[in-house]
Amino acid sequence: MHIGLVGLGKMGNNMRERLRRGGHTVVGFSRTPEISDVGSLQEMVEQLPDPKVVWVMVPAGDPTQETIKALAELLGEGDLVIDGGNSRWLHDDAHAQLLGQRGIGFVDCGVSGGVWGLENGYALMAGGEADDIAKVQPAFDTLKPAGDHGYVHAGPVGAGHYAKMVHNGIEYAIMQAYGEGYELLAKTEVVENVAEVFASWRAGTVIRSWLLDLLVKALEEDEDLKEIAGWAEDSGEGRWTVEAAIDHAVPLYSIAGSLFARFASRQDESYAMKAVAAMRNQFGGHAVKAGPPPGDASGT
Repeated sequence: MHIGLVGLGKMGNNMRERLRRGGHTVVGFSRTPEISDVGSLQEMVEQLPDPKVVWVMVPAGDPTQETIKALAELLGEGDLVIDGGNSRWLHDDAHAQLLGQRGIGFVDCGVSGGVWGLENGYALMAGGEADDIAKVQPAFDTLKPAGDHGYVHAGPVGAGHYAKMVHNGIEYAIMQAYGEGYELLAKTEVVENVAEVFASWRAGTVIRSWLLDLLVKALEEDEDLKEIAGWAEDSGEGRWTVEAAIDHAVPLYSIAGSLFARFASRQDESYAMKAVAAMRNQFGGHAVKAGPPPGDASGT
C-alpha cells in the first residue's frame, strides 16, 4: 500500500524503513529536511494515491493537534488519518469529529517497540471503525511482530490510546520493581555479583521479561550504573493511567507508587522527609542530620 508518514523521529524513521522492507511505498515528511522525502505536508499528500492514508508520529499535544488540523484541510472524502503517537485518549474523539466533518476517517493507534521495533516489530493497539481499520491493515500486518500476537483492534476511537496508556502504566510498575530489587541487592554485602544475579533470572524464572533483558544489558555496560543519574522523567501516560484509575475507583497501588517514585527521583532534597525527620526529633528525640550549608544544593 501507499502511505504518508508524518514525523521521522526515533520511532517514525524506523517504521518507515520497516514498511518499505515489507513492500509498501512510504512518503515521509519531517521538519528536518535531511531525512524528509518531501519539502512540505502538502507535497506529501499530493504524492499519495486515493484514498490517501496518512500516519502521524509526532509528539503528543500541540504538535499532534496542529498536524491533524493541517491534514483536515489537505485530505478529503474517504481518506484516513492514523494517530500513532502517545496522545491522550480523551483527545481522540475531538480529532475524529474534526476529520469526520470532511469525510476523513480516523484511527488511534498505540505503538510500543521503541528503537528495537525495526527488527522486532511493533506492538499495535488500534481504535476505530472496522472499515477504517481495514484500510490500514496491510501496514499493521507489516509493522507488527511475526506470529499471532502484537496487534489488536481494541475497540472504537479512543480504545487504542487507552490500551497504550494502561500498557505504559504497567511498564512503570515493572521497571520500578526491577529498580528496587537492584538497589536491595546492591546494598547487601552477601550478594557479590549483582549483574550476574539479574542475568540468571533471564531463563526459567517467572519474572523474566524483555525489560529484564534490557536491564542486564545496561548492567553489563556499567555494573554500578555510575554513568547514569537517578533521575527519571515521566511521559505523561503514567499520570493519565492514575487519573483514569481515580475516575473508575480502581486501586492502582503499584502503578501509582511507581509514578510517585519518579517524582521523588527529581528532588535534590525531600521537604516531606525533612518534615518527617523533624517530627521524629520532636516526639522521640531521634537524631537528625544537619542540612547542607547555604548555597549548597547537593543535599546529604
